[in-house]
Amino acid sequence: MAETSGTTNVHGSLMPDARRRARMGRIRRIKDTASRYGITAAGLAVVGALGLIFFYLFLEVAPLLRSTSIQISHSYPLEADSSSSRLEHLTLERYEEIATGFYSDGRIDFFRAETGESLLEQQLILPESADFSALGLSMPASDLIAYGFSNGQVSVFRPAYSLSYPNDRRLITPRLEYPLGEIPLVLDEQKEALTAVAIQEGQNAIYMAGATADGRLLLGVFSQHKGLLGNVSIKRDIYSLPSLKNGGNARLLQVDNTGQHLLVADDRARLHYYDIANPDAVAVRSVDVGQLGQVTAMRFLAGSGSLALGTDSGAVSQWLLVRDADNNYHPRLVRTFKSMPAAVVNIAPEKARRGFWIADAQGNVGAYYGTSSRSLLIQSIAAMGLTQLAISPINGRLIAVDSNGLVKVASVWNQHPEISFASLWEKVWYEGRDKPEYVWQASSGSDSFEPKMSLVPLSLGTLKAAFFAMLFAIPLGIMGAIYSAYFMTARLRGLVKPTIEIMEALPTVILGFLAGLWLAPFIENNLPAIFSLLILMPLMMLLVALGWGRLPEHWRNWVPDGWEAIILIPPILLTGWFCVVSSPLIEVWFFDGSMRQWFTDQGISYDQRNALVVGIAMGFAVIPTIFSIAEDALFNVPRHLTQGSLALGATRWQTLIGVVLPTASPGIFSAVMMGFGRAVGETMIVLMATGNSPLVNFNIFEGMRTLSANIAVELPETAVGSSHFRVLFLAALVLLGLTFLVNTLAEIIRQRLRQRYSNL
Repeated sequence: MAETSGTTNVHGSLMPDARRRARMGRIRRIKDTASRYGITAAGLAVVGALGLIFFYLFLEVAPLLRSTSIQISHSYPLEADSSSSRLEHLTLERYEEIATGFYSDGRIDFFRAETGESLLEQQLILPESADFSALGLSMPASDLIAYGFSNGQVSVFRPAYSLSYPNDRRLITPRLEYPLGEIPLVLDEQKEALTAVAIQEGQNAIYMAGATADGRLLLGVFSQHKGLLGNVSIKRDIYSLPSLKNGGNARLLQVDNTGQHLLVADDRARLHYYDIANPDAVAVRSVDVGQLGQVTAMRFLAGSGSLALGTDSGAVSQWLLVRDADNNYHPRLVRTFKSMPAAVVNIAPEKARRGFWIADAQGNVGAYYGTSSRSLLIQSIAAMGLTQLAISPINGRLIAVDSNGLVKVASVWNQHPEISFASLWEKVWYEGRDKPEYVWQASSGSDSFEPKMSLVPLSLGTLKAAFFAMLFAIPLGIMGAIYSAYFMTARLRGLVKPTIEIMEALPTVILGFLAGLWLAPFIENNLPAIFSLLILMPLMMLLVALGWGRLPEHWRNWVPDGWEAIILIPPILLTGWFCVVSSPLIEVWFFDGSMRQWFTDQGISYDQRNALVVGIAMGFAVIPTIFSIAEDALFNVPRHLTQGSLALGATRWQTLIGVVLPTASPGIFSAVMMGFGRAVGETMIVLMATGNSPLVNFNIFEGMRTLSANIAVELPETAVGSSHFRVLFLAALVLLGLTFLVNTLAEIIRQRLRQRYSNL
């Protein structure tokens, strides 16, 4: 039978080779096309996913970039002022439905903010034969109001609101509260007219200050006391304060909520400070504010740690109470803002933030924020000058009254005024501190807390943790990779490489747990051993190598080539044991029994959980990454290059340095960058092995807080949509951007290294 070329198909017919090859070619082309498009699609999906991550983070951060805006929604006339009834103050409750007008004749009018419809009128009990002469306002958090009269008496009250839900609809019922009783209290026993009044509510007392028509300054401390039978009595302590030094007359007063600080603005453009914590020994200091103009409005901001000032020239500034070298307070100008077009007539502080709103004599409204040093907005809302201004406690509505009695109601968008480039990346002078600093302290148990959200400590903490981890990991990882790939026998390499690579699978939470609970106390108790190891371990290795080289050749031949590392195991263990055992003796001989205390005496802070612990623990986690990638790069250097170098007479070390390392340098560099990226993004080790203190230093004996650890700690506890929430997303964006930038630069450098050494 003649032989037939081809194969037999399932039906018994023959398929020629040409048809079979054509079919296989079509299948191959389909596979190639599918692979090409599949790989392209996967690559685009990765890029798209990365882009979506950037987009989502930016979407959460974008509201921080939005500018403050106000929009007039309603206007209506208010009851016209008269010589006997003048609107002295205006407030707005937290639901932004009811506004309250306080008139000089003692009339209090609660009215709808949108329409002006009067809901309730109440009348204060006024002293006989006395007229209203001065107004005192506390911070909006307590909302106390003091009316000073021409006979030296004072009425203290505040608006209050009851909330109920009849028929599932919110009902706000306004009323007045009298924390010191409805009957006016005596502030000046000499019955002189009060020309200026200040009031503030502290924890256990209400503090009042007053200036009299004859130039005296008075301080009153009022508190309620309940008797055994439930009767309430008012304790009153009145102190006389020294008169103003320059002979001026007090125009404006402000007292803080601790009863320690009193500030007085006079008619000669000076600001006076009184330390009233001990009224019997008051220290008086004064500052000339003439360069800003005559003070026309002055209010403490939330927390009463800083003061907002407005002048007749429209200048707006913020002052802090700062301690000097003698531990004495004095007012200090720390920020000036964009000036208003006309004289400042009213300042309305925000309830829980360091923001404040200003009205001027030409109908303009200005919005400012202290911590971020931002002049947020200056906008004209009336043709006439404004007389009163109020901002709601939730900062969503503003109400103003012009000199013609026309009410302007405006909706406000001002959600994140505390965030600016300066507050995030520059030094900020915070309340209670004696100089500008980088601080991260985003929250507190106090409603009046000033958020401090500088990203500098977190960014430096991230770099600090990564730096010390890489300082530990790079030498060990790369040197180990060099020895394993170039000097170690294949059998030993087959044991060492998988063992090190499996270390990468260790959960970082376990490493952090061990670092925080075992390694940190061990290092603290054996500090001399750690430094002894850094010195003695390299010396021991050099001595072993020197001794090994001087041994007779037939002795050295007992150890097969590539197994020399085994010789180092006993010396390493003995050296480590010796350093730990001798640690107490070294402390006694050189450090007076405690190396940690010796550091403290030298001015070096030491925390148990510090950068040294993080460097060792995180370096241990990074070593497998660096070792594995670098070892593969070194091992895959073409053999003809090394063999050619050796054939030309170069030694193994010369070949390593001149041929192997340059050829493998792109891979080694990639290994270092991969390790750096791992260290920058590490969370659990840093979270558990440091004190999470956002410090601005590179002290190896102090802790740090990283961007990733900060996000993990604070994001679950912050309010969604708050400034804190969005700044944490900004921190994530910064971390992602930093990693992306480093990786991009690393890839550029790697490609250039490949091009440079591709001709080897």
